[in-house]
Amino acid sequence: MSARDNYRVFRATRASRVAAVLGLAVLVLLFAAPWWAGRAELRLLGEIFLYLSLAMLWNLLAGYAGFVSVGQQAYVGLGGYLLFALTIFLGLHPVAAIAAAGLAGALVAMPVALLIFRLRGAYFAIGTWVIAEVFRLGFAQLGALGGGSGISLPVDAARSLAEGRDAREAVSYWLTLGVATAVITIACLFLRSRRGLALTAIRDNELAAGSLGIDIWRTKFLVYVIVGGLTTLVGALIFLQKLRISPEAAFSVNDWTAFVIFIVVIGGIGSLEGPFVGTIVYFLLREMLADLGAAYLIVLGAVAIAVMLVAPKGLWGLVRDSTGLRLFPLGYRTEPKEKKGA
Repeated sequence: MSARDNYRVFRATRASRVAAVLGLAVLVLLFAAPWWAGRAELRLLGEIFLYLSLAMLWNLLAGYAGFVSVGQQAYVGLGGYLLFALTIFLGLHPVAAIAAAGLAGALVAMPVALLIFRLRGAYFAIGTWVIAEVFRLGFAQLGALGGGSGISLPVDAARSLAEGRDAREAVSYWLTLGVATAVITIACLFLRSRRGLALTAIRDNELAAGSLGIDIWRTKFLVYVIVGGLTTLVGALIFLQKLRISPEAAFSVNDWTAFVIFIVVIGGIGSLEGPFVGTIVYFLLREMLADLGAAYLIVLGAVAIAVMLVAPKGLWGLVRDSTGLRLFPLGYRTEPKEKKGA
């Protein structure tokens, strides 16, 4: 009997099984929210789901692929403008336009990746911001989409979601919940796949991963395209809720990148649990500090610095290191088999 026969290899743990059951129960409860929550609560929950989606995608890009992008607002704004263009000029239903925007975002991400993959480190981060600015300036020149002042979604397009305001609010809410669930599922399945295992190896030691035959460029390219497409889809959904778009709002670095980075950093970069923790903390702080005005941003910065000093791996990293708790069964684990008769 070989030494490896004395060990059991597994992924799922008791904690992950309990988390799966509780997660399913919470998902059912959230699905029923239009019947127990008010309009304001639905909008808040929808915003939470959208930020969670953006944080999960940025975490996949930075925490696993090692691409610290400060220009993801490029894809958020692209998604918003594609939604408006497809509904206004082609007459697509908003849901179909959102799906088409996600596909178009993935296609746009391909040549963008070929360009910025030539950059490394801080140059990569600056390059992503420059590309986002190019997108902003480009869309500001499109008079058919409102130019610099922006444009509103036609009333007929908004009403095509459902009959009645309450029904439209419910459909919009379900779309945000569905997209967040899809993003989390895609991220989990990808990280559990062979590509995900390769990505984790690249994150841990890129040189060693390359020496084992992992195609580093192709793996990172795939991640960038997936994240670009899904971020564009989320952006389209964001501006379906807002019903109006302008270059400044669509390509806002504060709203769609800075806050997302804050969420991931304080929650725990490089883990799927981190964005959940960070999103909860961010919205709690936002609701509590809403009356502080501009000082609210200063407090957020102070919180981020404090967390990075006390827990460099984020709040979830602090919990994970002290308890060993993992809610998502991504990697393999081993434990000795119990000997018969022992």
